[in-house]
Amino acid sequence: MTEKSNHANPNKNRTPRHRAREFALQGIYQWLLNHEDVGVIDAHIRQAHGFDKADSEHFRALLYNTIDQVDELREAVSPLIDRPMDQLSPVEHAALLIGACELKNHIEIPYRVVINEAVELTKSFGGVDGHKYVNGVLDKLSTSMRSTEVKAGR
Repeated sequence: MTEKSNHANPNKNRTPRHRAREFALQGIYQWLLNHEDVGVIDAHIRQAHGFDKADSEHFRALLYNTIDQVDELREAVSPLIDRPMDQLSPVEHAALLIGACELKNHIEIPYRVVINEAVELTKSFGGVDGHKYVNGVLDKLSTSMRSTEVKAGR
């Protein structure tokens, strides 16, 4: 999986935390396809070019929490999608899991930031309109996972 070269601005939002999300997406993508041990995936990704510029703590939290909580996260997302999760593209699947993980476990990150970051990941790595799908699903999910925050922001 590589970042699309035709992305409008590949350096946009390339903060250490955004880079952590990019690497977590790659790790979860790998896990979805191969069900490889999370420790092996972690070690492999940490050797990737540019990992030194990522927030390694956030990467680790996203990778391990998403995989550890995958059943719970899928249960939260499944009622909001129009097909079984295993029929989603691996990029959309991974982006939705990361978004759900951040909504659930990282309340210090505003829900709009969580959604925007998942959308940006999907724009960079996913299909043409995948980002619209991810945006709609996470917007609905945020109303249940972060209802107080969403109501205060609208």
